[in-house]
Amino acid sequence: MLAVYTLWRREIVRFVRQRSRLFGALAQPVLVWLLLGGGLSASFRPAGAPAGTTYAAYLFPGIIALVLLFTAIFATISTVEDRRSGFMQGVLVAPVTRAAVVLGQALGGTTLAVVQGALLLVLAPFAGLGLGAAAVLGLIGVMTIVAFGLTSLGLVIAWRMESTQGFHAIMNLVLIPMWLLSGAFFPGTGLPGPLVWAMRLDPLTYGVAALRTCFHPQDASLPPLALSLGVSAAFGALAWAVAVATARRSR
Repeated sequence: MLAVYTLWRREIVRFVRQRSRLFGALAQPVLVWLLLGGGLSASFRPAGAPAGTTYAAYLFPGIIALVLLFTAIFATISTVEDRRSGFMQGVLVAPVTRAAVVLGQALGGTTLAVVQGALLLVLAPFAGLGLGAAAVLGLIGVMTIVAFGLTSLGLVIAWRMESTQGFHAIMNLVLIPMWLLSGAFFPGTGLPGPLVWAMRLDPLTYGVAALRTCFHPQDASLPPLALSLGVSAAFGALAWAVAVATARRSR
């Protein structure tokens, strides 16, 4: 547990010293939300959304997921840098299990993602979304589960990469399509069959659905919250287990 805490604390300290990461992880999703939410509000009505829902309000939970995704990218890229600088080799020769190393990294990235996602909730009233204390607590819980899964998936990729350029290429190839197919950008109603199945198989779909449920608990078009949380938690556990297995094979 000391190793887990030390690696978690290292991620937090590094983040505090690199404040540009906060700007990068928040500014781009907010810009996407402002441009797309404002530009498409007049012409796009989300199918199956509660009556009166604007596109800016529909997109907002997806933007929270995008903040979590970007934070996962920024947090896990440090693993590639640590391996190149020799820091990770020093950690791996210590009497510490690879599971503890990966858990510390994953919890550090998860903490940063949840903090940044929580900061984004300040903009919810501008999307016409009211939030009570229970909704905020629910959102933080969902963000924790989703962020852990995304960070663990990022670690699976980072532990295999030898360069930051290759890491960015693979992450963009995997995570951006995951976000686009999660229902964050457009609903799954009326889509061609292959896209519908791709969205159903996308684990982030259920994370975004759980976020939407916190905003609209009476929305019958969303999957049951228990199902969304179960799939998201199972994905996080599986991604973490694969990250541990990948770390054990690394030198």
